[in-house]
Amino acid sequence: MSTERYDPRAIEAKWQRLWAAERTWEVSNEPDERPKSYVLEMLPYPSGEPHIGHLKVYSVGDALAHFRRRSGMRVLHPMGYDAFGLPAENHAIATGQHPRASTEASIAQFREQFRSWGISIDWSREFATHEPEYYRWTQWIFLRLFERGLAYRKQAAVNWCPKDETVLANEQAKDGVCERCGTPVEIRQLEQWFFKITDYADRLLDDLATVDWPEHVVTMQRNWIGRSRGAEVSFRCEALGTDYRVFTTRPDTLFGATFFVMAPEHPDVLRLNDAPEVRDYVNSAARESNEERGDEGREKTGVALGQTVTNPVNGEQIPMFVADYVLMEYGTGAIMAVPAHDERDFEFARRFGLEIRRVVESGELPSTGDGPMVNSGRFDGLHNREAFAQIVEWLAGDGKGEQAVNYRLRDWLLSRQRYWGCPIPILHCDRCGLVPVPDDQLPVALPDVEDYAPKGRSPLAGAEEWVRTECPSCGGEARRETDTMDTFVDSSWYFLRYCDARNDRAPWDRATLGAWMPVDQYIGGVEHAILHLMYARFFTKALADLDLLDVQEPFANLFTQGMITRDGAKMSKSRGNVISPREVIEPYGADSARCYILYIAPPAQDADWSDEGVGGIHRFLSRLWRVAVEVAERSGGAAGAGGVGASRSPVMRKAHWAIAKVTTDLRERFAFNTAIAAVIELVNDIYREKESLYGSPEGEAELRFGVATAASLIFPFAPHLGSEVYELITGRRVWEEPWPDADPALLASTTVEVAVQVNGKLRDRIQMPASASQGEQERLARDSEKVLAHVNGAEIVKTVVVPGKLVNFVVR
Repeated sequence: MSTERYDPRAIEAKWQRLWAAERTWEVSNEPDERPKSYVLEMLPYPSGEPHIGHLKVYSVGDALAHFRRRSGMRVLHPMGYDAFGLPAENHAIATGQHPRASTEASIAQFREQFRSWGISIDWSREFATHEPEYYRWTQWIFLRLFERGLAYRKQAAVNWCPKDETVLANEQAKDGVCERCGTPVEIRQLEQWFFKITDYADRLLDDLATVDWPEHVVTMQRNWIGRSRGAEVSFRCEALGTDYRVFTTRPDTLFGATFFVMAPEHPDVLRLNDAPEVRDYVNSAARESNEERGDEGREKTGVALGQTVTNPVNGEQIPMFVADYVLMEYGTGAIMAVPAHDERDFEFARRFGLEIRRVVESGELPSTGDGPMVNSGRFDGLHNREAFAQIVEWLAGDGKGEQAVNYRLRDWLLSRQRYWGCPIPILHCDRCGLVPVPDDQLPVALPDVEDYAPKGRSPLAGAEEWVRTECPSCGGEARRETDTMDTFVDSSWYFLRYCDARNDRAPWDRATLGAWMPVDQYIGGVEHAILHLMYARFFTKALADLDLLDVQEPFANLFTQGMITRDGAKMSKSRGNVISPREVIEPYGADSARCYILYIAPPAQDADWSDEGVGGIHRFLSRLWRVAVEVAERSGGAAGAGGVGASRSPVMRKAHWAIAKVTTDLRERFAFNTAIAAVIELVNDIYREKESLYGSPEGEAELRFGVATAASLIFPFAPHLGSEVYELITGRRVWEEPWPDADPALLASTTVEVAVQVNGKLRDRIQMPASASQGEQERLARDSEKVLAHVNGAEIVKTVVVPGKLVNFVVR
């Protein structure tokens, strides 16, 4: 046995240098005869340095990319950085350092570490979303959506810090207070930019049937869109001369509506009543999450607005309230309250002494069941389901209601009153109104500012010379839009840019895009299952409608990886249980880290990190290295792995079994843990059989074949060691070799290995005919010398036989 030590640092550096020098993983946009495969991990946000979750998601994607390349596919595997965002801006507020500096320092860390992990990225396509060369095209896409009427402005509620006089993101207003100064947050109504994603609600819902995604993600998307059928009914408020449209799935209960409730964020609440108690209640609601407000067990609260609306079915004036159990995200942000037939309305009515009127005979109140109508005028006696359509038709005749489909999905609010984001390419002209910046003036670059958190205005408003400009329509004075875009905009089209990343004439060439899209395998965390995926799907459909691309769905297949925990808990700095990939790679190497993170559990599941476990994988890779060096030395070096003929030796059988197992695990499911386990089994068998194979050309050829096969199969998970061992044994580059095929003749085994135990402890392993009966297997096991030595004349009181796998003798 060779005494040479496995040195991952030297081996990994060697292959990383070669791959970088030869630009091995770059792929041309020139089509060839190979089928394409676009493998993509979700765009990472560069903050600090990569964490263990990044290592996992890119280990998953890289294994798949390597397998598909060697399976004869032309693979696109790029990466970049989702570089705009709040953390860099907060850092700038605290330190005065420009967000670009901290962002690009983090990007340098990410790039260095990803290269040190040996991830097979096409680095020629790398970009970051904060680069003007990228956000020029983000602005271009915005303008195309604006021209189509899919980008528009309206008033919407925002979080406002009265001390700092600034708008806060939801992340900056956790627990209802400003994270900068601790002041309670208020609600303000400001003009905001929106994308009209609701125009695509039906297509976003229906087209989920065309993608191969995990069912739980599809369900989350369906629930977020939230399509429901019912009626939209008008309640007249004479105080404001306004008709409030309310969506209800139960128009049969309209006669039971005895009060009317608006969400605290509704823009008309303070118009109806601007008293301090109303304003305080509205601001208090801003400090709580929708989950807290929607808690069924929570006591209902609210404030009377001192106004009424007219119930359209009976003309009654019913009182108006603001209450936090009504959410702006559902319906129109206002509800007709039917306390006899809704649990929350029932609790509110009892709390405030409001009338509870039964209109359906259906059991004890509050009742949501079906039955005959009562207290409902002309509809009394009808079954409520029969009355449903009749009531809507009656209201429609008076212009007070109609059948409707409602969606939980809301238009996408993209305005951010922040600095570190993509500027919105719109000008405000007193004469011309909203004017798009001409395409030849893009990008509208971010100006430098002195204050990243000014009082009373957005950061960009402080760049007065930048704000003042000329209107391209009339030549008069105009002002630039000072809001920036939600960072989800940047990540809603980046996968398109990768296909043609260096195009400076257009965001993409349509033919090039057609050659790569859609993404064949998208990989990322389930925390992005709703917003990011929804927005990317919306952008793709809208751009297709604009005749700019030819696909309707961006991601044909989706895989969501599980979380890495430590000591059973999510990793966090506050718990002190965070693992940096550097801490693992320094002692063990990138291959050990990558293999372990895929071995500890199926990658879709959460897995708990163990320092001992990664040491075990390192020992396995060391064994593969040592046996490779030994076989190379004792069988004549890199003499190839051929010459094995039709041998049916245990090593050959195990090698072909491992090929079949790993191929199935990679091709048909993401079972990387069992694939790695199969290679471990193969290496163990090589150790067990090697001494019997030395000394004959055929035996040594079988050993070379077995070791080369182990290297070939481990390559997707441990690419450096796989490359080193394969070259050592065969003299060739493993990534240039086709993926191996298993010989069916060697998979049809005539023998099986059966473990033999005495009182549950392993005492021997015996090769038996695969066709042996249970009795025959028991007899062969009893004849084992090792078993006889441990039984030592004792009485065998029970025998357990698991056919083809195990015989266990229980002795006294």
